[in-house]
Amino acid sequence: MTAAIIAFTRRGAVLGRTLADALEATLHVPARFAPEVGAEAYDSLEGWTAKAWTEADALIFVGAAGIAVRAIAPHIKDKFTDPAVVSVDEAGRFVIPLLSGHVGGANELAIKVAALTSGQAAVSTATDVNGLFAVDVWARERDMVITDRVLAKEISAALLEGKPVGFVSDFGHPCPEGLTGDHAELGVWVTYRKGKGPFSRTLRLAPKGLVLGIGCRRGTPMETIQAAADEAMSGYEAQAMAQVATIDLKENEPGLLAFCAAHNLPLSVFSAVELEQAEGTFTPSAFVAHITGVDNVCERAAVCAGGTILVPKQAKNGVTVAVAGRKIL
Repeated sequence: MTAAIIAFTRRGAVLGRTLADALEATLHVPARFAPEVGAEAYDSLEGWTAKAWTEADALIFVGAAGIAVRAIAPHIKDKFTDPAVVSVDEAGRFVIPLLSGHVGGANELAIKVAALTSGQAAVSTATDVNGLFAVDVWARERDMVITDRVLAKEISAALLEGKPVGFVSDFGHPCPEGLTGDHAELGVWVTYRKGKGPFSRTLRLAPKGLVLGIGCRRGTPMETIQAAADEAMSGYEAQAMAQVATIDLKENEPGLLAFCAAHNLPLSVFSAVELEQAEGTFTPSAFVAHITGVDNVCERAAVCAGGTILVPKQAKNGVTVAVAGRKIL
């Protein structure tokens, strides 16, 4: 988590320096005493907030909570995209997670800051106060995507009302405390797959562990690659994609690079020798072997990137795609 800290008084700046060192965060303070604490000077609170909002995972205000509230108000969108925001008084006595307590990690950060200041973290989210399972925290800690925000809220509400919430995992996760492995109308399903799920109302949590192995002809446009990927991924959650893999001959292929950029996915490349060493049974192609030196690119690349084949080679308009899933547990 990258954090940005701002303080407004000399005492607050000293505390800010302590926090910045412990959290490996940036620190901005008024110019008149910036040299004293080895911090950068900020031009305006509005400007600092706008910049930190887009660049940092967490914002920490050392000062009155009201200052932080007014500063962040123009930028707030929703808890699934907003950064964590924490306010701590300059004496370090009270640490308040103001925004994105669960998904953004503000509650956890507030507890960490309180430990550093010997203060008190004022966590007020209902599931925490009542010691209940928090689906957004559980998912964030395991790098999973919450596929339905409305159902996520319904699950929290059901738990607060004492209603049963079911749990099923395709990966063998143990049932979290507070949920049930028995029948329930509402429940959580940990899976890569799309579909209705095992409950009448099912919230799917998708681990970010799908690897797309892709091969393509030279000059294939991004749109063609996208169409082939969409078809191969039709039964799986697109937000679970974590990586694209291919042969090193394609590491500078413009359409493939554009596809990766559009989805913010890293591209891993492997030599023909490395692909040949992949373990498993693959769909061979004499033509591909003649061009690349290995009989299959997409499936072998997906396996080399750490996946187990879920969708074997699919071919569409000169693009081959295979989908593999990484081991989650």
